[in-house]
Amino acid sequence: MPDEVVVELIADRLTWPDVQDGFMLDGFPRSLTQAEALEETLTKMGKKIDAVINIEVDFSVLTDRITGRRVCKNCGATTHVKYLSADDENKCAECGGELYQRADDSEETVKKRLVEYEEKTQPLAAYYKQKNVLINIDGQQDIKKVTQDIESALK
Repeated sequence: MPDEVVVELIADRLTWPDVQDGFMLDGFPRSLTQAEALEETLTKMGKKIDAVINIEVDFSVLTDRITGRRVCKNCGATTHVKYLSADDENKCAECGGELYQRADDSEETVKKRLVEYEEKTQPLAAYYKQKNVLINIDGQQDIKKVTQDIESALK
């Protein structure tokens, strides 16, 4: 989707009553162009970005996490191959349904996504660091610790 369309959708959503006391964006902006357009939009609305959370994880770890993900065809539950026994490698622990790997979780697709991230999204860290709103979080910790670190950083 073109940046202009995405920014327009976000700008419209930010006018809704339920976000007047604050909001959180996940996965947006994804480029410097989008970040600049978002900042311009927020300035016009009398709003600003208070914090940007950057969860840092090595690409090798991300690749392992994503390519090992499996989804149940029946109930939609997700798991990782490292949690499956040899006897149940294709069965969902929740409902017994068949597990599969999503097409966009293949190693080739993940590597393409990570290259795109490095080219388009990673420069956002420098952009938001310069604005003194960037908070880096170690995403290779246990998920509970990552959550704690994010909550502490936002207080």
